[in-house]
Amino acid sequence: MLVNKKKNFLIAMAFLIVPLVLFSFFVVFPVFRAAFYSLFKWNGMGPLFGPNAGRKTKFLALGNFKDILTDPIFWKAFFNNVKIIIFSLVIELPIALLLALNIYSQSRVNVALRTIYFIPYVVSEVVAGTVWTFIYHPQYGISNSVFKYIFPEGTDFAFLGRPETVFAAIFFVIIWKYFGLYMILYIAGLQGISDDIREAAAIDGASPLQLNLFIILPLLVPTIVVTMFFCIVGSLQTFDVIWAMGQGDPVNSAETMVTYLYKFGFNRSQMGYGSAAAIVIFIICVTFNAVYQKLISKDE
Repeated sequence: MLVNKKKNFLIAMAFLIVPLVLFSFFVVFPVFRAAFYSLFKWNGMGPLFGPNAGRKTKFLALGNFKDILTDPIFWKAFFNNVKIIIFSLVIELPIALLLALNIYSQSRVNVALRTIYFIPYVVSEVVAGTVWTFIYHPQYGISNSVFKYIFPEGTDFAFLGRPETVFAAIFFVIIWKYFGLYMILYIAGLQGISDDIREAAAIDGASPLQLNLFIILPLLVPTIVVTMFFCIVGSLQTFDVIWAMGQGDPVNSAETMVTYLYKFGFNRSQMGYGSAAAIVIFIICVTFNAVYQKLISKDE
């Protein structure tokens, strides 16, 4: 018995060692490396120390973090992420759930509809952002044609060129891009609910509304919790679509934390400052995950 336990332990370690090495190399090591770089003013060119170090390289301790937390643009980016989270939870997920409730049953029409709704998620974020940039074009875009049809005397309307409309225009694309993923997850959850439960509810005289509200939705709570987690984490990491549709401009109106990081870390060659922004985002994500896990374990 002892020999078998030792053998099983060695087999388990053999399977775990490769993922552990890969996780350490691609996650743990970069995090500590970024934390180290965040303590310096460094443009990413040349070594940090020694005679070949750049003249502008300077040890700042927590100076980069202080600059980030006192930068109004960062807080604007942070609250834009918060807005994406809130609007995704109250708009995107309900839309996906309503569609799933209507097309979860097996039929040719429903399968075709699922495919159509899921296609935007398969499309690359950069491709989707570029296509929608043309759709929103102030002169030749479809959106401007519709706007002119509704308001014939109006001028060309630049949805991505106005601070008051750019965020809403990009968020519409985010909904279009990702709601299909959550819809498929809800459909999987709905198909896991036995038909006997639905038949029993119908025999007891429950209406379709009562069936969905008081029976189906409570049974779907585990799936809803998972989609909420994916939605929030994805909202915190939003980058590709926004970058492809104007890089967070005009006037930082659509800035997010990741576009903020990219602008300073790469566009402006401030690797130390960008690394500090990455650490701040990492801390926010880890904090959310810890709170989420605690709430979930508490409910269980």
